[in-house]
Order: sequence, then structure tokens, then C-alpha cells
Amino acid sequence: MPSIIYLNTKYGSISCHLKEIMQKKNISTYNLSKMSNIKYEVLKRYRDDMVLRYDANILSKLCFCLDCDLSSILKYDK
Repeated sequence: MPSIIYLNTKYGSISCHLKEIMQKKNISTYNLSKMSNIKYEVLKRYRDDMVLRYDANILSKLCFCLDCDLSSILKYDK
């Protein structure tokens, strides 16, 4: 289960489920970094759900490389 950083629980939170998708598709952080041209350190923060501001370009690359929708990566929790 990803760690959730609560900035304002009044509005809920957004969590990143990249790690689960990577496990299902059997792809390592290193390989995804090479495929997507995203720095390994940045990708680790997304994988470990430690991102405070999501980058649309990075999310687009992840969706393309993992052949998934944005709603598979990011979840809104009330």
C-alpha cells in the first residue's frame, strides 16, 4: 500500500499506484527509467508515492510506456 501524504484531509488526498502497475507488468524501475527517459531518482519518488506536485509530462510518459490510463496511476481518496 502506498504511503499517503496528507496535506489537507478536508479535501482528501491523491495517491500514486505506480509500484503496483510496475509489479503487474513485471518491469523494474531501471527499465522503466530507460524506456521513458525519466531520471531514475524522479521515478523512484513516483514509485514510492513521495511526490507532492505531479508533472503532466512525466505522467504522460508513464501512461504511454505502461500502456495504461492516468486513473490507473493516480487515485483520489476522500
